[in-house]
Amino acid sequence: MSAEGRLNVGIIGAGPVGAVLGLALAGAGHLVVGISAVSEENRERAEALLPDVPLMSVPDILKRADLVLLAIPAAELISTVNGLAEAGQWHAGQIVAHTSPEHGYSALAPAAAQGAIPLAIHPAMRFTGTSVDLIKLPDAYFAVSAPKIALPIAQALVIEMGGEPVVVEEEARAKYAEAFSVASSFSALIVNQAIGLLEEAGVENPRGLLAPIVRTSVEQALAEGHQPLNPEAL
Repeated sequence: MSAEGRLNVGIIGAGPVGAVLGLALAGAGHLVVGISAVSEENRERAEALLPDVPLMSVPDILKRADLVLLAIPAAELISTVNGLAEAGQWHAGQIVAHTSPEHGYSALAPAAAQGAIPLAIHPAMRFTGTSVDLIKLPDAYFAVSAPKIALPIAQALVIEMGGEPVVVEEEARAKYAEAFSVASSFSALIVNQAIGLLEEAGVENPRGLLAPIVRTSVEQALAEGHQPLNPEAL
């Protein structure tokens, strides 16, 4: 811990989620000690959002961090955690959090076996990878999963970043991930298709025309809650 009682934070993955959450944690008073980035795009993002944070290798980050944030693709999470465990990189008492919607804290079991504290913290929002995302965080909910004794840590971190924690039980993570995927990817696909149809019809400013329709439709659906779908209507 730092002298002020704040956490030394290490970010593994400088994609839109990792860089922005690192910025949010820094804004909460934590010290971001290092960030790892593989691609040139991610290195540029890290330098733009966290200019005072050094780019580091993953082993160096793990040596320095009280809190390790794994902001990497879900497909890479388990192999990364296992590989670092086999190399003996995790430390007792170290907080390890990942941001994958698909996995709960059990994906971090190899780190927990070496004494780390596992947390699953997924922000339910679409990221641009810019500081604009910080404005959206106060309206965002975070799906949190953790062992019962560590759940307050996950909730506190989310609140410090400006979000609202929602507990998603370990066995429900797959269904949560499916809901998030449908709400984000499918909605974007439908809107994109509608814009294309209006462009083909020669309508000027199709995005402006659709914006109020999409907003009111979503607001109405949210107000009505879940309604069983009629296959014939579809």
